[in-house]
Amino acid sequence: MVLGYARCSTDDQNLDWQIDALNAQGCERIFQEKFTGTRKDRPELLRMMDMLRQGDTIIICELTRLSRSVKDLFDLVEQIEKAGANIRSLKEPWLDTTTPQGRLLFTIFSGVSQFERDLIHERTMEGLASARARGRMGGRPPKDKKLIEQALTLYDSRNYPVSEITSTTGVSRRTLYKYINRRKEEQEKQQKQQKQQ
Repeated sequence: MVLGYARCSTDDQNLDWQIDALNAQGCERIFQEKFTGTRKDRPELLRMMDMLRQGDTIIICELTRLSRSVKDLFDLVEQIEKAGANIRSLKEPWLDTTTPQGRLLFTIFSGVSQFERDLIHERTMEGLASARARGRMGGRPPKDKKLIEQALTLYDSRNYPVSEITSTTGVSRRTLYKYINRRKEEQEKQQKQQKQQ
């Protein structure tokens, strides 16, 4: 199936030119939305990615319609490739994974992007090591234990949804579940020790 994706950032912008161009390419279904390209959680983009099947081709008018950052663009294209599908940009002919030349060029650009990410990671690690050598610790400051205890108490009461717990305490969903799992592991460990005694 040939799928089209059209996007503009605001309600007062028009999608007609993109839809006309995608129809001219024979798109069987066009996903369209008015959403900023900096967000990953665009409903129509997610819907399109979910229904993607092997052999499908996604057509976009230009790269900026799909993503506003190089990293997100390459992440999306990698997801498309993992699904066994292809992507083609009308404005940037080098992005056409339906051809051997397009796949080669994309592989080169993807390699450069990965190299850049590796360099940033390496510099970050060197900076953290240097800071530790001077007695400074990197990373985020730990959450207040009282807030975490409060979040766990609210969770245990089963009277509050997780979204309400996180907004009330300021403890993120990820942190909350991390402590829930940690507590569960500790309880299981204690039960094993008790059985062994």
